[in-house]
Amino acid sequence: MTHPTDRFDQIIAFLQGAQSLKETLRSGATSAGRRESVAAHSWGLCLLILLLEKELDGIDLPRLLKLCILHDLGEAISGDIPAIHQDPAVNKSALERVDFQTLCAPLPDDLRGQFLTLWDEYEAAETPEAQMAKGLDKLETMIQHVTGAQDSDFDYLWNLGYGNDRTNKAPLLRRLRAKVDAMTQATGKGQPR
Repeated sequence: MTHPTDRFDQIIAFLQGAQSLKETLRSGATSAGRRESVAAHSWGLCLLILLLEKELDGIDLPRLLKLCILHDLGEAISGDIPAIHQDPAVNKSALERVDFQTLCAPLPDDLRGQFLTLWDEYEAAETPEAQMAKGLDKLETMIQHVTGAQDSDFDYLWNLGYGNDRTNKAPLLRRLRAKVDAMTQATGKGQPR
């Protein structure tokens, strides 16, 4: 496949591929009972970050937002695999990176390099921004689970163990986790554990 050479044509071609994220569905539902799109999740995550701006001391906010906007873009190609269905023997990160590279192929070299560097930073989770992004990503998902109109057999209490390794990296994440866990317990009350 040949890619356009004009910078704006390259950017438009990338956007046309990335728009698939609006149609890529996750396992959780919205408050109206529709399955949530990956793009809606990414928007919710970025909105959460804006709401927490005053609490994000020592965090580069623009970098954090960039990480969160890009973190699930690879799913525009192969879709989302819910955490409860992920196979530990399959390197999900490697597969998503290949998809992300494919999606970024039309971009000008400078943007493609910048996006891949940010995606790799998110996956490595070594910087404060990437650790915060990973933790808030888990928490946004959990908040959506208790906010949305999930199927009657949805296992809310499974979330009590979900993402603990990501949400214990900073005091802010631990405080939010305690609140979300309490909401999860209240919502899942009566479910067998």
